[in-house]
Formats: sequence, structure tokens, C-alpha cells
Amino acid sequence: MEMNFYAILVAALSTLLVGFVWYGPLFGKAWMKENGFTEEDLKQGSMVKIFGLTFVFSIFLAMIMQILCIHQFGALGMIGGPDFIETAEPSYAAFMDDYGDKFRTFKHGALHGFMSGLFLALPLVGINGLFERKSWKYIFIHSGYWIVVMTIMGAIVCGWV
Repeated sequence: MEMNFYAILVAALSTLLVGFVWYGPLFGKAWMKENGFTEEDLKQGSMVKIFGLTFVFSIFLAMIMQILCIHQFGALGMIGGPDFIETAEPSYAAFMDDYGDKFRTFKHGALHGFMSGLFLALPLVGINGLFERKSWKYIFIHSGYWIVVMTIMGAIVCGWV
């Protein structure tokens, strides 16, 4: 079981595409208001740095999404990783023969991505927002974005076989 780097790159790109819509026409004005931003504020800073690092961090997220969404990575981890496939017990090969491609669908990945967004992103954004004294609107805008993005990422990395 190897990581699908094409799926990872496309999933990472999805964060930028969804962000363009989410923080643009959908919730852009509300997001700016909740942060106290003006149009001029958003023109400051290095866009190459912001979007470049966003893409790099999104690659990290897409890589872990494969592990969270594809059950076979768990079986691989139980034998010590890819370096130990040749020396694994016969039960590993039998398991992979029976289940090697099970649950490798866009729908299954979307489910795990959604659950990751709901049970990882929402609490993380919520905790930070509470300590930063941000509004619930702020918390829901950001966590909603991550729930949608992680759902899409999960679908891509799990379903792209």
C-alpha cells in the first residue's frame, strides 16, 4: 500500500479551490467582518507566501487523510510498514487478498473526511476561537470550511485508486 501522490496533490489543491468560493462569494464579507478586515488589509502580505504555504500545509493534511480514510493503511501499520511486507505473517497477505480494495470509494472517503472535519477541525477551530474571544459565527465559518474541505479531501484520497 503506497500513498497516491497524484490524489494527494489534487486533494491539496481542493483547499485552495474551496477557499476561493468559501471565503469569496459565500462567506467572504462575513469572514472579513468577523476578523475586522478591509479590502486593503487583504492586499497586504505576500500572496506567494500565503498561497504557497497553504498548499504545502494542505499536502500534509492530504497525506494524513489517506491514512485516516483508507483502512488498509492500518493493517500495513500493524506489520511495521511497507518495509516488512515481505516478512509479514501469511495472515497479512490473506487479509489483503480479502480486503485489499474494500471500502476504497469516494463515498467512504467522504464519510471519513466529514467525520475528521467534525471531530478534529471543529474542536480545534472552536477551542482556538474561544480562547481568542472570537464569535460563534467566526468559529462556524472556519470549521464549516474545514469540514467541507476534509470531506472532499477524504473522497479524493480514498476513491482515487
